[in-house]
Amino acid sequence: MLAREYPGIGWLGLCDVDEPTLKSLAADTQADYLTTELEDLLARPEVGAVIIATDEQEHVEPILRAVELGVPLFIEKPLATDPIDSARVLAAIEDAGVDAVVGYTQRFRRRFQTVKQRLRDGQIGEVTTVVTRAFMNRMVPEATLRKVTNPVGLTPMVVSGTHSLDMCMWLMEGRTPVEVYARSTDRTLGPIGTKDGTSGIFTMDDGVVFSMNINWALPTVWPGAVYGLEIGIVGTRGVIDIEDTHRDVILASEVSQPAGYTSRGFAPPAPRHVDFVGSYPPGDVSGGLLWGPMREETTTWFARVCRGIDTPHASAADGHANLLHTMAMDLSARTGKPVALPISPDELLAGFDD
Repeated sequence: MLAREYPGIGWLGLCDVDEPTLKSLAADTQADYLTTELEDLLARPEVGAVIIATDEQEHVEPILRAVELGVPLFIEKPLATDPIDSARVLAAIEDAGVDAVVGYTQRFRRRFQTVKQRLRDGQIGEVTTVVTRAFMNRMVPEATLRKVTNPVGLTPMVVSGTHSLDMCMWLMEGRTPVEVYARSTDRTLGPIGTKDGTSGIFTMDDGVVFSMNINWALPTVWPGAVYGLEIGIVGTRGVIDIEDTHRDVILASEVSQPAGYTSRGFAPPAPRHVDFVGSYPPGDVSGGLLWGPMREETTTWFARVCRGIDTPHASAADGHANLLHTMAMDLSARTGKPVALPISPDELLAGFDD
């Protein structure tokens, strides 16, 4: 839909292994070509850039095949759910010199772009402490895990907490984490193979302390469609307090509200009558057009590809680092001990095997 609006794009091809989904997407986007075979799509001479938007555990092979074309890539996070696969993907991207970005939509919210500039300008002095809290109802884990046979690696941090971690690492750009200590609980979602939530503390190389907390086990009737995020940043000369919980526009109605989050094969088990309008991270459809941060993220990427402009997208290296850091939180929560950073993919996997 967004590709059709952008004047620099003259051809659109689609691939999806699920034929009904493919046909629905083709109708929505007025695609020029559609196939259920990735090789057929990548062999088309018209291909000048590729978007990888498969399920989380199915990113590796499409990325590696697309890298062979040498064209720009937009990859939905994560690069992989296995750290060794993620390192392999990153190496392939860097060896090929491919311009690859990873989808972290939160970076394209106006408030976070503004905060980033205030930090660049030194308006709160030197940052000393960062605190985050993310709340999600359980639609995402229930929809995500029902599509896989093996839920290993699909934790609240790896799948969703990565967004708020990426946001804070981006806002603290130039600092490197040297240790993380975390705890998790699974009393609600343990039966389906994941954690309810994880809380942890990162220590950065300059002494900054970053507290990161997420719980994605709130009931499905919770009004937030997906993400409710709060971030506090304290500096030596000031503070920035960000509320991105979307409680500024509340809809309450006797008419049952759409879930806000939809995924193939998933339907919320109960109706909702109260909603935080605008809490679905990609944005909202109005008048047949998508409005919100995903529009900004996608059209800015089109401009990056077509015009060569610099953009705030997360790099493939950012995406790989985010996976290692979220998995390090999970490892610390599992062992009950701090984890020293940086940590290699092999060390991470060895820690989970112990």
